[in-house]
Amino acid sequence: MGRSNAGGHRENEMKITTLIENDPPEGRDDLIAEFGLSLHVQTDGRQILFDTGASGAFADNAEALGIDLEKVNAAVLSHHHFDHGGGLGRFLEANHRAPIYLRDAEPADRFFKALAILKRPIGLDLALLGRSRDRFEFIDGETEVADGVHLITEIESAHPLPKGNLHLFVAREGELIPDPFDHELVMVIIEDDGMVVFSGCSHHGILNMVEAAAARFSGVPIKAVIGGFHLIGLPIFNTMAASRGEVEAMGRRLLEMGPQKFYTAHCTGAKAFKILHSVMGDILEPFQTGSVVEV
Repeated sequence: MGRSNAGGHRENEMKITTLIENDPPEGRDDLIAEFGLSLHVQTDGRQILFDTGASGAFADNAEALGIDLEKVNAAVLSHHHFDHGGGLGRFLEANHRAPIYLRDAEPADRFFKALAILKRPIGLDLALLGRSRDRFEFIDGETEVADGVHLITEIESAHPLPKGNLHLFVAREGELIPDPFDHELVMVIIEDDGMVVFSGCSHHGILNMVEAAAARFSGVPIKAVIGGFHLIGLPIFNTMAASRGEVEAMGRRLLEMGPQKFYTAHCTGAKAFKILHSVMGDILEPFQTGSVVEV
């Protein structure tokens, strides 16, 4: 298990390439970074796209990284926010056959709202979902979308939800109400030597999401957890939406859960990552646009 900067990967290992993340890569001027997330997963002869970033830039990066999106077998959307599904239109243009899986939730406009003056839409393009309805598979409950590839929607709330959720709303019956995140899912890929847990932004809380995967597949070791932990407050100001003590406690609990490795970025935020790393050490690694991880 480890990070690779080369194009090849060790046989029988899952290869995860970051097509889009907030931070630009070092020494790669040909790759675009944006506030968003998109991962290309290659496992057991299959190719899976997990999220599409905020725009079509993930597809440009895929081409620069030698990844042919037309060969993707399935796409998964972690939740209904633009920074994870803004590139759906570009994917539909690049790939004409792969199903796109997302959680079944009532179509709605979603918003970020803060400081009494900031309000902006952050939801998916609902018109696109309607126009390309035949390409989307809306799932509810646990669904195995390919051999060993599971999507989980039943996530308990034993641990507190991220405080950053307080800025996120959904439009219902003419009013803005706190987003219940009934549109979020966890992806779990099971291989012979364990499972890898994927989370887009962990609006349900990364502790709850890892526990949901561990409970569903009891006894299967967790090789790695990868995704955003949603500890950032206001991205424009790079604030942290939790206290230092809360982040330290999260780090200790993550270690107790037993995964061999954690990779995090995007909505985790640099401040929270530094605190988590002080508790978790090198079992926790960052990733950015262009990173390649093998597990």
